[in-house]
Amino acid sequence: MAAQVCNDTSDSVELCPARGLYLKPVTKLTILVGLPEIREVGITISNWEVMEKVKSMVAPVQFSVLRVVESSLEKIQFEAEVDTKALLARTITKLDGNMIKLSGLADALKVRAYEAKLKYPVKHDWQAFFRDAKDLNEWKPGERPDTIHVKGLPSKWFSDDKSGNKPVKEVIVSVFEKFGKIRYLDVPSLDPYRSRITKEHQSNFQTFCFGSELHFEVYIQYEDYQGFVNAMKGLKGMKLLLMSEGSKAATATIWFDFDKTCHLSETNIRKRNAERRRLIEEDRLEELRKARAKKEADEREREERRKAEEHAAELLRQIQESKRKKEERRKAREERRRQKREEKKRLERERKEREKQMLLEKDRIEKLRDTQARNVCEELFQRISDMLAEEEEARRKREKELAILAQIKEKKEKLEQELRKKEEDERMKKKQMEADEQQLRDKLLKNLTVMKERKAELEREILRKQIQGKIKMVSVVKTNT
Repeated sequence: MAAQVCNDTSDSVELCPARGLYLKPVTKLTILVGLPEIREVGITISNWEVMEKVKSMVAPVQFSVLRVVESSLEKIQFEAEVDTKALLARTITKLDGNMIKLSGLADALKVRAYEAKLKYPVKHDWQAFFRDAKDLNEWKPGERPDTIHVKGLPSKWFSDDKSGNKPVKEVIVSVFEKFGKIRYLDVPSLDPYRSRITKEHQSNFQTFCFGSELHFEVYIQYEDYQGFVNAMKGLKGMKLLLMSEGSKAATATIWFDFDKTCHLSETNIRKRNAERRRLIEEDRLEELRKARAKKEADEREREERRKAEEHAAELLRQIQESKRKKEERRKAREERRRQKREEKKRLERERKEREKQMLLEKDRIEKLRDTQARNVCEELFQRISDMLAEEEEARRKREKELAILAQIKEKKEKLEQELRKKEEDERMKKKQMEADEQQLRDKLLKNLTVMKERKAELEREILRKQIQGKIKMVSVVKTNT
């Protein structure tokens, strides 16, 4: 539970003034608010509203703690704390038997208040426990009423400048030695191996809350019985109070009981120490294993780095070889290009020589052709003259034939016109017949559709009458029955 601000420290008891630690009586009270039976739907009672009413009833007194511990249809139970016993009595007087009026409710709520009964172990409890316990030797520390178990101690209140917010055993000893000389002290949260000590290796295994830096628990073993009794009586009904210079006082609720697990017996201490040594050895071996694994990993990494370097060197060699081959191929291409250029020049020279010879040959051939052409033209002109005479004769014959063909074509066109007119008349007659036939077919289909609709209507009418007849028959049968 978090520390609470305390405004009145008049009833505090010294515990360790050097550390600013004191004990302050727990002043708790229980507040019961009876609820009426609600019969109307939609009416609810707010716990917060009731709580505010309770606060206003005790004003100007202020609760250091006020919380709901139970809420039912019959009652609301609050747990409250005030700073001093005197305020506790005044608060109970103001509340007990008083009435609370809430808006929306016709009936007032009755309030009952009384001092809360705190359960703490007494002398009879530890005497009966150790008397009835088996296998315990009262002559051995830890197996007799000499150890107190305290929980909920704020870590910061038992720390120093070096430890930060962690409790320090020397500070704890200086605080609790007020009740008697301490033989042994154990703070489970300060033991890094405690969370790994299992039930198999620890008798009366106790689960501890590790990892919390706000509060801690402690086992305190006193050298004599009187120190144990002083501690049990001194802490009974008390909470821890811290008063520091320049800041407000604060209280913390603590829980304590006599040790029922023989936690600080020699046997259990020896078992925990043996288990701790085993765990330390395991950690040492684990560290060695990790070191070997790290060494092997480093060696593997070096080997992989060496292989990577070799691979990189091989890649570099391959790249250089590839560059060399590319350079050779480039030079070969350049040589081929040079040879192609020279070959092209040679071919160009040969082409020019051939063109020159061809021009000379062409001139010779042209001269020869001119001579032959003159002879051919003379012969050709003679042939053309003969051909023109033949063509004139043929033209006269064709004109005569064309005149005959024109007469035949005229007769043929006249006959075709008569045939087309006849075909057009027949097509018109056929089209009229098809239209008449389509009109007749549409009329027949319309009549057929009407007949089908009449038939379907007649069938529905017959079916309707049949259904009505059946319904009437069923009604008659049910009536007779």
